[in-house]
Amino acid sequence: MNSNQVPARILVSSGEPAGIGPDLIIGLSQQKTDLRNLTVLCDPDLLHQRAKQLGVAVELCASSATDDASQHAIKVLPVKLKHTVKPGQLDIQNAQYLIEMLSLGIDECLAENYDALVTGPLQKSVINDAGISFTGHTEFLAERCGGMLPVMLLCCPQLRVALVTTHLPLRQVADAITAERLSETLRIIHQDMQYRYNIAQPRLTVCGLNPHAGEGGHLGLEEQIIMIPVIDDLRQAGLHITGPLPADTAFRDEIREQTDVFVCMYHDQGLPVLKTLGFGEAVNVTLGLPIIRTSVDHGTALSLAGTGKANCESLLAAIDMAKTLCRNQSQFQQQLTSKVNG
Repeated sequence: MNSNQVPARILVSSGEPAGIGPDLIIGLSQQKTDLRNLTVLCDPDLLHQRAKQLGVAVELCASSATDDASQHAIKVLPVKLKHTVKPGQLDIQNAQYLIEMLSLGIDECLAENYDALVTGPLQKSVINDAGISFTGHTEFLAERCGGMLPVMLLCCPQLRVALVTTHLPLRQVADAITAERLSETLRIIHQDMQYRYNIAQPRLTVCGLNPHAGEGGHLGLEEQIIMIPVIDDLRQAGLHITGPLPADTAFRDEIREQTDVFVCMYHDQGLPVLKTLGFGEAVNVTLGLPIIRTSVDHGTALSLAGTGKANCESLLAAIDMAKTLCRNQSQFQQQLTSKVNG
């Protein structure tokens, strides 16, 4: 995105073809949203078929269409399906389609043809059932972008929660939390809060791994051996970090008021709180990447596909968040350039 605040060019992947992803894309065209700066990764035939099933008219145009295109036309960067789709019915023959769509979206953003990637919901099981190793969007993005450590952040109006570990079985979590991983995760969160959220001095609150944050070592030693030394080192480096706090009391109102991001050790430590407060309006953001990526906070909802009952509010929130992050990043870069040249 350039320094003149030209509207961000957003690329949206439509996700699992048998799920509500295509419904959400079609739903965008029914909103009062100007779609001229959005481009969708999808098979155009799928969108036409799903629109017919939903009983709505949809206007598609090529991704290269100029601003003369209707503001309600959906620009499509085509990816061809391997097999006919039936709403609600997963098909491993279309698993490769999902990988190709996501890979193309990442590559287009790395090439700076687009400013941000917004991802629709995927069904990880159908990709793995097809014999393709796939842990999740976050990990795939990181590998495709060069193998850096990705950090999953979920945001809603009341709360931001970042994760040190993401899609791991619970019995593997403790071994995955090393001093190196925790330190790098906290640095990435701090940096991206400044770079993409325009928070000059981000306030991070870290939840302990064990009940009562280890209770002085009586309920686990990870806090004493790993977490506290890392946090102390980062505080000395100038980062504003509180914790480790017991997770069962960390999200109280008075602590939330003094926190920009809660850092949780595993997926289900913080996300139940966030999704209780903001389900349907929460956005998934991947930190630590060279590209901006946001996503919806829900799954494929196979039972709703093709029924007309899918709600595109989370997708709209993810698109709005992507635009905000693009704008913030552009402003940060301008400020940095001014300092260097000043």
